Amino acid sequence: MARQYTVDDLRYLMQRLRNPETGCPWDLKQSFSSIAKHTLEEVYEVIDAIERDDLHHLGEELGDLLFQVIFYAELGAEQKIFDFDTLVQGLVEKLVRRHPHVFPLGTLESEVEPGSRADNPVEEARIKKVWEEIKAEERAQKGESKTLDDIPLAIPALSRAQKLQKRAATKGFDWQHLHQVVAVVRDELEELEAEIAVNDRAAIEDELGDLLFSCVNLARHLELDPERALRQANGKFQRRFQAMEELAQQAGDEFSQLTTDKMELLWVEVKLAE
Repeated sequence: MARQYTVDDLRYLMQRLRNPETGCPWDLKQSFSSIAKHTLEEVYEVIDAIERDDLHHLGEELGDLLFQVIFYAELGAEQKIFDFDTLVQGLVEKLVRRHPHVFPLGTLESEVEPGSRADNPVEEARIKKVWEEIKAEERAQKGESKTLDDIPLAIPALSRAQKLQKRAATKGFDWQHLHQVVAVVRDELEELEAEIAVNDRAAIEDELGDLLFSCVNLARHLELDPERALRQANGKFQRRFQAMEELAQQAGDEFSQLTTDKMELLWVEVKLAE
């Protein structure tokens, strides 16, 4: 029977890889900044496996992502900033603090009475409100007095737009009705069209950004993830375009040599076939 490894074994493995005398040359060269791009790649691979419903490989991808955390923890330990135990301690403390509806006394062992918490929209809204209030208190303790201070610049623009809007909404800065949000999207499109007519490139870019931002706001009010929606749209376009190329190849045509009208006909044919 194969040995069953644990998190402690993984941490030991990482220490061996970073051993200055007997470790791996590649791992020894790495720093927080150099492996950041690999972390992002691993996150996307996890998301990709989930969206393709490839649960067989999801566990493997999650393992790769866990290794990134272990790597950062080892770097932190070497620099005496933090270690894996520090990360776990801080995480558990934060999650217990942010879930008073599960841990009423603020301890990991405390429990609510079975059946005392109703599962309904009103209760969910209250829980979300308390969650945001606790996060606001945490930001204040860190000296982040401004509402939008701690939203990372490095996350994808669509996700950051959604986080900015959501955080502003906790302060009451938000549209109250969906039709208002839809109207803003229409207004932004009209403003973009006006700048296109003038051909002011800087203004066009500015208005395009406003349009995208308002589309993200629409997604938020529809309770949809704009990143996920766009990834699905990307996948749909890729699937349809490749099907068009296959149809052209079957007809003995070079796709790039087709007329615009012929391409449009193929596009319609592919859409109708789905």
